[in-house]
Formats: sequence, structure tokens, C-alpha cells
Amino acid sequence: MNYQPITAALRACPICGAGSDETEPFLADTRNEELLSASSFASRKVPEYMSHAMVTCRVCDLAYVDRPPSAEELAESYHSADYDSAREAEDAADAYAEAIEPVLKKLKSRGSALEIGTGTAAFLERLKHAGFKELVGIEPSTSAIAAAPEHRKAWIREGVFEGNDFPPDSFDLICCFMTLEHVHDPGSLVAAAHRLLRPGGVFVGVTHDRRGVLNRMLGKRSPIVDVEHMQLFSAQSSRELLERNGYCDVAAKSFWNRYRLSYWLRLVPMGRSIKDPLTAAIRVTPLDAFRIPMNVGNTISWGFKR
Repeated sequence: MNYQPITAALRACPICGAGSDETEPFLADTRNEELLSASSFASRKVPEYMSHAMVTCRVCDLAYVDRPPSAEELAESYHSADYDSAREAEDAADAYAEAIEPVLKKLKSRGSALEIGTGTAAFLERLKHAGFKELVGIEPSTSAIAAAPEHRKAWIREGVFEGNDFPPDSFDLICCFMTLEHVHDPGSLVAAAHRLLRPGGVFVGVTHDRRGVLNRMLGKRSPIVDVEHMQLFSAQSSRELLERNGYCDVAAKSFWNRYRLSYWLRLVPMGRSIKDPLTAAIRVTPLDAFRIPMNVGNTISWGFKR
């Protein structure tokens, strides 16, 4: 990926449109191109603690890269990214299915569902078991699609999400998990999703919460400090993203993830000379069969279309 020079175009807040006079510094530019590779854009890599320069918006509480790469550069980075997290994706899908269950109970219909950033389509599998008839997933990474079980590949369309690829009022559910941080324009994405929902349908997103207790404690050593992230949300900014784009009955709450011990160890801010052999040793023991629940500062948010 070719990174933008310091003269790249300055963008306004991608949620509320506030300008630079309503921002304050949040993270410095700590990218090191010598350390970047295809794994830098893998979904669950070992944290590198690199980031673009970010600012925070005093209006809607979003932290965002104010001089981001172009949408085309981002798309190419994810298209060619490595993928090594098929096992963790199954654990994540279970957590999302549990967190979303109260929202699904409010739906009028379970006809069709779209997942933006579907990976191996693990969550679409859960939606199938929940009674959805038509399943569609959008995924830019060829490696992620290749890692999907054969029966799921028919649900997946390779590429980036484009609202014009579907007619209006097409879906009862649109979900986007750990993807809104990565896109160039999250406001356009959720606005397009709103057009594609049938009346009574719901959009559900999962994002990191930069104001979560653990993320605030770790600061610049938090795994959410990542060169992939174009913005970082809080519960407030997650709600505002939906409210400002026409959704009603908007809400957001934290939830617990359940992962194997080896995955949690990958996120611990310690030296890799210790962490890598320890993680490898844990993976081959019976201990790694157990999923350990933690609240690590993730937020699920949702909003309905009238």
C-alpha cells in the first residue's frame, strides 16, 4: 500500500461533518513501512500498535484519521491481505449471535440478511440456523473467502460493499461487525444500508469502544491502536452514526466475547519473544479448548428503518 503524504486531503468528521476547528489530537502517526506486510491488514493479527494520525471530534465523540488513504487504496489493501483467523471467526460469530438475539426478536420477518465484511461467512451460518432464508455476504479479502467452508462460498460476493449493487428494500437485516472502523466513509455505508432495508428492518454494527475501561487503561498499547483503523467509536458516536442517517429506536451496549486462551494471549501487550512461544505452547494443550469470556470494550449498536 502506498501511504498518503502529509499534504493528503483533510476530511471532516465522517459522522457529523464537523471541521478541524472542532477536533483535538488523539494519536500520532506511528507507521513504519518497513514493518508493514500483507499480515498488517489481516483481521486478527498480532497487534503492531501502529496507527495513522487521529483526531477526536468534540461534537460526536468519534476519533478518526483526518488525512486517510483513498477508498481505492484501502480496498486494495484488504483484497490482498492475509487471513489466519478462521478458528477465531467461529468464536466471534457465536458471541455476535448471542448479543444480537434480543434485536432479532423485534424483526417482523427473517427473509433475507446481508453481512458487510463477512470473512468466512461464519455469522451467516448462525443466521441460517436462526431462520433466515436468503443469505448474502460481502468480503474484499480473497484469502478469507478461500478459507470459508465450501457450502458457505455460495453466499459470499467478493468485493467492497456498494449500495447500488442491490435494489432498495431488499433486506430484513444488515450487519457489519468490526468493519465500520476500517472503511473510508462509515456514514455513507450506513446510509446505503438504510436504503436497502425493508421497513421494519434493522442494521446492527459491532465496533471497538475506545472509551471502554480496558482500552482506556491500555492507552497506546491497546489492540485497537491499529494501522487498519480509519476511525474509532465510542457508544455515543456509534449511536450518532445511526441517528444521523435516518434510523429510529437506536441503541448501543457493551457485550462479552468468548475466545480461546491462545487468542487472548495474542492481544496481551508483552514482548513477542515471550508471547509467541507461550501462545504456541498453549494452543496444543487441552486448556485451549475452553472459551474464556471477557468484556474487552466492544459495543453492539442497532437501529431500525421505519
